[in-house]
Amino acid sequence: MPLNLVPPRQGKSPNWTIRGTYLGIRVNCTAGTPDKRLAGRKLAQIRDEIERGAFSKPGAPTFASAALKYIEGGGEERFILKLAEHFGETPLARIDQAAIDEAAFTLYPRASAATRNRQVYSPVSAILKFAGVADRLRRPKGGRGARRLFFFTPEQAGRLLAAAEAQDEEFSLFLAFLLYTGCRLSEAQEIDLANVNLSEAWAYSPDTKNGDPRLIHLPPVLVAALAAHPRGLDRQGRLFRFRKNGRLYAWLDKAAERAGVVIPPRVAFHAFRHTWGAWMRRYGGCDTTALLETGAWRDRQSAAVYEHAIQSEEARRADLLPNVWQKKSG
Repeated sequence: MPLNLVPPRQGKSPNWTIRGTYLGIRVNCTAGTPDKRLAGRKLAQIRDEIERGAFSKPGAPTFASAALKYIEGGGEERFILKLAEHFGETPLARIDQAAIDEAAFTLYPRASAATRNRQVYSPVSAILKFAGVADRLRRPKGGRGARRLFFFTPEQAGRLLAAAEAQDEEFSLFLAFLLYTGCRLSEAQEIDLANVNLSEAWAYSPDTKNGDPRLIHLPPVLVAALAAHPRGLDRQGRLFRFRKNGRLYAWLDKAAERAGVVIPPRVAFHAFRHTWGAWMRRYGGCDTTALLETGAWRDRQSAAVYEHAIQSEEARRADLLPNVWQKKSG
C-alpha cells in the first residue's frame, strides 16, 4: 500500500495516521495532529526523509527488537506485549513524544492519566533507556496519581504475619522480610542465598529496580527468623521459593482477610515497603535524607512522602493549648 493519510477513527485518537510503504520503507505512525493539512505536511516530510535515507537505516533497532532485548535482559514483561503489537517494527528513532502520546490514547482511550503513565509511558521509557536512547518524555498531567501513604500499624502487621504463618510458614517469613527490609516484591524474590550473611546481618541485592545495587540490613528479629527458615539455609539458590503470580497475590488477600486487615486496591505487597519507610521515619528516627542513605530510594521526592508518617514538632505543640473542655463525669 502506498504511503497515505488514514483519518482518525471514532472513539480512538483524534489524530491522523500515516501508513503505507514508500521506497521499500514501511511506515505506520501518528501524524501528531487532527488537522489534515498539517498531517499532509508531516507525510511530505516523511517522504523526504525516506528519499534522503534519514528515516531509518538498514538494521536500525525497532521497537519490537528493543522490547525483546529488554525482556531478555530481565525487564518487566507486564504491558509490553500490547505496546509491541502497537508499535511493531517502528524504528526507535520514530518513537517520539507524539507517537507515545498517540499510543497511550489509542490503547487506553478511557483510562486515567495514572493508568496511561503506568502502562504506556513507564514501560516505553524503560525500553528506550535499555536501548540507550535518551529519555526526555513528558508524562501525562496527573500521571503519578494521587499520592496516598498507607502503612500497617504494628498490631495490624503482627496479625497479618500470624495469619500468613497459618497458611504457610515460609510465606510468613517472606512477608516479614519485606516488612523489615523495605525491599520491593521483585527484589526480595531474587535474593540469592549466596548473598545472605546472617552473622553480619546483611543481604545483598545486586540489581534493584532503581538500577543500583543495595546492601540490605537485617534487623535482629529478621536474623533470628531467617536462621529458622523452614527449608534451611544450607542449600543453593534463591532465599525464597515464591514467584510473582496470581496465586501469591491470592495468598496475601487470604491472610489479610483472616487478619482483619484491609489493604487498599493496587497496593498489595507494596504495603510492606510503605510500612518499612513509615516505621523507619516514625520509630527509627530517620529523616528524608537518612531514608535516602538506606539506598531504598533514588530521589528525595520518593522518600519525602514518609514525612507524613509522623506529627511534626510544630504540630505537637497543640499539646500546649489551653484546656477549655471540662467534660462532665458520669
